[in-house]
Amino acid sequence: MESFYRTHYYLIEHINAPIRRDLMDEIDWSDRLIGIKGTRGVGKTTFLLQYAKEKFGTDRSCLYINMNNFYFSGHSLVDFADEFQKQGGKVLLIDQVFKYEDWSKELKKCYDRFPNLKIIFTGSSVMRLKAENPELNNIVKSYNLRGFSFREFLNYQTGMKFQSYSLEEILTSHEKIAKGIVSKVKPLDYLQDYLHHGFYPFFLEKRNFSENLLKTMNMMVEVDILLIKQIELKYLAKIKKLLYALAVDGPRAPNVSQLAKIIETSRATVMNYIKYLADARLINMVYPIGESFPKKPSKVMMHNTSLMYCIYPIKVDEYDIIETFFVNCMWKDHSVNQGNRQISYIIDEKMPFKICLKEQIHKNNTDITYAVHQLEIGHNNQIPLWLFGFLY
Repeated sequence: MESFYRTHYYLIEHINAPIRRDLMDEIDWSDRLIGIKGTRGVGKTTFLLQYAKEKFGTDRSCLYINMNNFYFSGHSLVDFADEFQKQGGKVLLIDQVFKYEDWSKELKKCYDRFPNLKIIFTGSSVMRLKAENPELNNIVKSYNLRGFSFREFLNYQTGMKFQSYSLEEILTSHEKIAKGIVSKVKPLDYLQDYLHHGFYPFFLEKRNFSENLLKTMNMMVEVDILLIKQIELKYLAKIKKLLYALAVDGPRAPNVSQLAKIIETSRATVMNYIKYLADARLINMVYPIGESFPKKPSKVMMHNTSLMYCIYPIKVDEYDIIETFFVNCMWKDHSVNQGNRQISYIIDEKMPFKICLKEQIHKNNTDITYAVHQLEIGHNNQIPLWLFGFLY
């Protein structure tokens, strides 16, 4: 147990978390079993350690453990939790819980046996906590940690503390909000850097960002998809090849038959692989209103713009970038459906949006909201695209 505490203290002491995530205040920490999901690389480990440092400091009632530790290949999580709570432990932070066999059953046992113990664990976005683990249905509270928003990136780069806004606030008061922000900083001076490398927190590290992201993307496929979905290693190359083909094509409807030929598999398997890639937050699938998987999506796009610059940097179209940025911003709290030729997307099945460059607005349709790139301050139904980066 002492070796785990030494590791805990070292990590707490050396944590590098210059940005405090808003999720810290959104979670109801009084719940006894809390799951924090998120795609690889968004900072789940840092988030756990930040919580431990902020709420407990060096208090031994809180302990961080990682299921990568070989100790747990020979000892049960329940026995460890039992010993921890006997020594006065109250909050157990478990990182990468899916690395432990039968993790959901063990968590259920801990929940039932130790009523005074709180467990907070992290897991991959690929995991379906309740759908695939019915024993956790009525006891776990699940939250999602996303990559940095443009607002969080801007706050870090400028030292400001801009707040987030709801979609309704942006729609009704965007001119006032934008003027307030622009009076302090010039958001457009920072937007391109965010689009290129701002979504994943490891841009803060003194390492090559693209190489780090490529490594992370490979881990998403090799661990988050193959391990969790229990897919044989021999199919790894096919999934990677599919991801690359989708990235090269840009945001568009996938030609499933052609993709099936490219990776030498069936159409049904291609659709399953596309779903796995979406679950891993490598891509987004967009459907017309009323349709969903397993139907073919009307559009497949990369999950965020950093991935676009990383996986195929020689072909990065400006419109594809701003479209991906908009969809990624909306996806946290809103539904996104495919529009038509006049409408890029329909948000929450009722609000039509057109994504465009400033010079592309020739005729203003008052029934459509325009998200306009390179516009600093908007007016009426024309809203600066960057401002949607303040939705969280």
